[in-house]
Amino acid sequence: MEFSAKNASAAYTSLFLPRAVEERMLIALRQGRISKWFSSYGQEAVSVGTAMAMHEDEWICTMHRNLGVFTTRDIPLRKLFAQFQGKLTGFTKGRDRSFHFGSTEHKIFGMISHLGPQLGVADGLALARKLRGEKKCVLVYTGDGGASEGDFHEALNVAAVWDLPVLIVVENNQWGLSTPSKEQFVFDSFTVKGPAYGMEAHSVDGNDFEAVYALTKKLTDSIRENPRPILLECVTFRMRGHEEASGTKYYPDGLIDSWKEKDPIDRFKAQILAQKWMSSEEVQSLEENCHKLVLDSLNEALEEPNPVFNSEVELNDVYAQVQSSELTSTPNGPRHARRMIDAIREGLETAMELDPSLVLMGQDIADYGGVFKATEGFVERFGKERVRNTPLCESAIVGAGVGLTVEGHAVMVEMQFSDFVTEAMTQICNQAAKLHYRWGQSVNMVIRMPTGAGVAAGPFHSQSTEAWFTRVPGLKVVYPSNAFDAKGLLIQAFQDPNPVLFFEHKALYRSQESDVPEEAYALPFGQARICTVGEELTLVSYGLGMRWIEEWQTQNPNISAEVIDMRTLVPWDFDTVQKSIEKTGRCVVIQEDTYRGSFGADISHRIQTECFAKLDAPVEVVSSLDIPIPFSAELERGYLANSRIEEAINRVLNF
Repeated sequence: MEFSAKNASAAYTSLFLPRAVEERMLIALRQGRISKWFSSYGQEAVSVGTAMAMHEDEWICTMHRNLGVFTTRDIPLRKLFAQFQGKLTGFTKGRDRSFHFGSTEHKIFGMISHLGPQLGVADGLALARKLRGEKKCVLVYTGDGGASEGDFHEALNVAAVWDLPVLIVVENNQWGLSTPSKEQFVFDSFTVKGPAYGMEAHSVDGNDFEAVYALTKKLTDSIRENPRPILLECVTFRMRGHEEASGTKYYPDGLIDSWKEKDPIDRFKAQILAQKWMSSEEVQSLEENCHKLVLDSLNEALEEPNPVFNSEVELNDVYAQVQSSELTSTPNGPRHARRMIDAIREGLETAMELDPSLVLMGQDIADYGGVFKATEGFVERFGKERVRNTPLCESAIVGAGVGLTVEGHAVMVEMQFSDFVTEAMTQICNQAAKLHYRWGQSVNMVIRMPTGAGVAAGPFHSQSTEAWFTRVPGLKVVYPSNAFDAKGLLIQAFQDPNPVLFFEHKALYRSQESDVPEEAYALPFGQARICTVGEELTLVSYGLGMRWIEEWQTQNPNISAEVIDMRTLVPWDFDTVQKSIEKTGRCVVIQEDTYRGSFGADISHRIQTECFAKLDAPVEVVSSLDIPIPFSAELERGYLANSRIEEAINRVLNF
């Protein structure tokens, strides 16, 4: 499409409408009607020009200065303003601010404040379209400041390696809050970045509306026909502060004035008038109509209801609702002896068979079968499209997993070791965990976490990391101790529309064996298992701690202990623990983790708060030492909690 008298009115309306919103929002900010504003004043040509080149059913991942995307996608202004004011009828029901929202209806995936994670999500959205053979493109924005983050490198590398149909638009407005480009990078143009990743790169005057649209349309058409990533730099300028409170006093004198001469709206208006596509009266009337539409919509939004806090409603929206599984939780068919790693492999196979949309991703999981061989033979059976080796980039891959789930896929991401998950904490804890609460988007993703000590692997391959996630609302945390539970809980994890952290103890992979049903079965979350019925005290644990208890029981057959395997930590089965303590009056919680901030400490606190009247002794939490895990086998033995179990149990029994 070329601009002409036939479409000049529509094109100018698209470009001017976000400016009209800008001007009204600045007034609303001064009046206290909104609390914060991130201005895209002077950058409208980038958002509008690129968004116009996208098909309506193609995803756009937005950032702070992409107001023009929302207006171009015809989001009703009344709802948009309700979002800006934190109204109940906004996209996030008042739970998140301004541009931090998404809309599946409008194919917009909204930002989080960490900026870079949008790029990984775009990879996943693009991968979904490619897997289905659709000739579609995904558009993702980042800024010159955000491009300094590691997510930029990870996501561009993945996009290039996998030939993903994604257009990466760098809005180079030359300032990151108050930091100029010369203090952020040492090159003149982001086009130098493209060839480094094996992708083509282009640059365009981001204040030239026609040029932005024309080049973006050319590139997106090309991507649809020949799926691959392309980098597009749009050179522009941020006329106002990073957000209004920060101001622009750090700009050199005369800089703003020099860029006012390049204002994209003034430039396109001048062209319209010069080409006689519209008269000055028609342009003025169009602008007045835009201003009226904006003001009327804002006044309507002011009448929208404010949210009223209701703890039940808020808690219910943290997690997507789990549908009842059609699979049995009490399998009665033939069983066979299986090691824990074999049961996990069978669980993955079952999940892949039940859901053709399921995609597995992780380092070395394809031909090699994973470092622990959980996916050995999967490539031959399910193909490399569904069993995908990834570069070493945990953040981008979890982000891609989020994008895939938004497009209807189920996803498994294998962390090679749970210790390495720190590289993906933002994607897990700030992106995946919060999506459903923020704008109702479920994330059907399982992150497998080989974890734990006992194998003399040192401080970076042996940590107990479960408590890093049990405190994050929106995540579910599962930690089986045996092969039977591992298979049933893993299958259930894929039935759950929420992000699940699935912990697998490395020391149990090949040392633990139990009878595992051949049939598919799913064990519900939040149901602990009473392993041994007893009268004298209650022992609560999970993971490797269950093996330690078995060893203690062998050595102390005369003590009547009721042993409870938690199986899942979020949700956890307090009722079963409470009923046991009402009978025994004494409790010891045993965990491999260190004590401070641990989940065992949480269990103990709740027991002593809600079961105090039933206790005959203080609850003990047996934990590993509060030190990093040492490498030496001798030092590791001293570190681990199992050497202190008997002493703690005796204290509780003799209290």
